[in-house]
Amino acid sequence: MRILFLGDVMARSGRDAVAKELPELRRRLAVDLAVVNGENMAHGIGMMPDMVEGLFKAGADVVTSGNHVWDRKEVIPYMEGEPRLLRPINYPPGTPGRGLAEVVLDDGRRAVVVNAMARLFMDPLDDPFATVLRALKRYPLGGAADAVLIDFHGEASAEKMAFAHFFDGEVSVVVGTHTHVPTADATVLPKGTAYQTDAGMCGDYDSVIGMAKEEPMRRFVRKMSGGRPEPAAGPATVCGLFVETDDRTGLALSAEPVRVGGRLSQTLPACVI
Repeated sequence: MRILFLGDVMARSGRDAVAKELPELRRRLAVDLAVVNGENMAHGIGMMPDMVEGLFKAGADVVTSGNHVWDRKEVIPYMEGEPRLLRPINYPPGTPGRGLAEVVLDDGRRAVVVNAMARLFMDPLDDPFATVLRALKRYPLGGAADAVLIDFHGEASAEKMAFAHFFDGEVSVVVGTHTHVPTADATVLPKGTAYQTDAGMCGDYDSVIGMAKEEPMRRFVRKMSGGRPEPAAGPATVCGLFVETDDRTGLALSAEPVRVGGRLSQTLPACVI
């Protein structure tokens, strides 16, 4: 199975870039499953229903989120009726929405997407290790699931790495989100799980993690606010991870970074270069 994951979509610049690039990436990479983290689409904080619909229209099969999932209240009733939009699975029982989605491909193969959130320097949610482990008992890789992808939304690289090694050999992909900077460690772990500590953002990198530079710099230098931060509006780089799995086992055969457009160095998987 060919899987494309795109990192946090940041404001209008990111939305426009994903709308432009995702259809072409699906075609060029012959993507079977496309997953996009959309939690920063609405002016950099949260997401609105029409923006989520825009990602589906562009070719996303599942949209994940993170700590900003509830920042736009309009998304809550929409999420209840849209199984393709996820919030972290380790929110307490009774929280609106769901943290796991099943996707049945046209050829009958089944993919499972899980959204989980780390706890170090983040909200103190339920244990993501135990929560995801329980959820995946119904979806053994190579059995009920032909592929399993986990979007692990977190701040600390150590927690993301520990999480990936914990699930190595049990899932197809663990990919980190939240820090808005793509890491250079795309790899297949020893037991066959593809991993990248952070996919990066789909946004303008002439910025401070997607925000226009002036206000963040002012706050760091003067330790006082000069106003509300505004999203950077320049050309966005679409950043993500491309993984190809073995249909017999569900484990990863390769893991390669994707960077298209904007300011960052460009890279596409070897299969299209």
